[in-house]
Amino acid sequence: MILVTGASGLLGTELIKQLAAEGKAIKALYKTTPPSFKHASIEWVEGDIMDVVFLDELLSEIDTVYHCAAIVSFSPKDKELLYKINVEGTANVVNACLNNNVQKLVHVSSVASLGRGIKNAVQDESAVWNEGDKNTEYARSKRQGEMEVWRGIAEGLNAVIVNPSIILGAGNWDAGSTKIFKTIFNEFPWYSTGINGFVDVQDVAKAMILLMESSLSGQRYILNKDNISYEDIFKKIATFFGKKPPHKVVTPFIAAIVWRVVKLKTMFGDKAPLITKETVTTALERYYYKNEKLLAAVPAFSYHSIDDTLKRICKELTAQYHLK
Repeated sequence: MILVTGASGLLGTELIKQLAAEGKAIKALYKTTPPSFKHASIEWVEGDIMDVVFLDELLSEIDTVYHCAAIVSFSPKDKELLYKINVEGTANVVNACLNNNVQKLVHVSSVASLGRGIKNAVQDESAVWNEGDKNTEYARSKRQGEMEVWRGIAEGLNAVIVNPSIILGAGNWDAGSTKIFKTIFNEFPWYSTGINGFVDVQDVAKAMILLMESSLSGQRYILNKDNISYEDIFKKIATFFGKKPPHKVVTPFIAAIVWRVVKLKTMFGDKAPLITKETVTTALERYYYKNEKLLAAVPAFSYHSIDDTLKRICKELTAQYHLK
């Protein structure tokens, strides 16, 4: 029996689809978002990873765990929640795995947990965390959550950690990385000069399954297809949607003004700002990640091309939202 936490999110949904296609028996855990995917081999379970009693009882009948549940936010208002879910929640999952002698855990971390290294350097799994103001609170929370898994490994837990770059998939386009597609579909005219890593959600799920089924343990693996500029990603999406591509560059000066204006507008409201100092900083920086370790460890695995990924997602979103 397999447990998938965060099963109704972008990655969790893709993961349970692939597992179900293999005929695996799955308990799919979600907290608030009702499940959108049904299958005979999936049992949807409503619950909270912060409830240690519930979690311990749930894992008493589980063999393997995919821990996808996490909060992704760059809003200052979500700082406490980030550490609660990404750190304490992960610690709860690790402890429940240890208490119930779970056979193996695959934990979803992030390339953000590697920290921001030397400027323009290509980071790999050996990266050493360097504290600094360019590390977001999200990055810090994912690093600390990853440390809980390493602690579990030291205590005898059989576990593997994956560090995906920006995950691309046809999820809710009002949230997460899929919001990029909605922004470009609406012909947003601006693009930033930054570079980041990108990876297909289908590839992340497939890599996790292969790592779970392997004898590999006590390792972390970067999941990243290519390091691409935001300008190129945005223009490719616009092409596949048949929309006007962004044509105005966001300079550091313009970005600094925008995030301050947005902060003032949302300071007294409940709605989280779409643009923050952290998102602006990230969008202007250039981050590069290697992917050779996974490819060497799991020869059966290969990535989709970014063009094929973007083309498929645009097609799926067009059907999902009845776009014209």
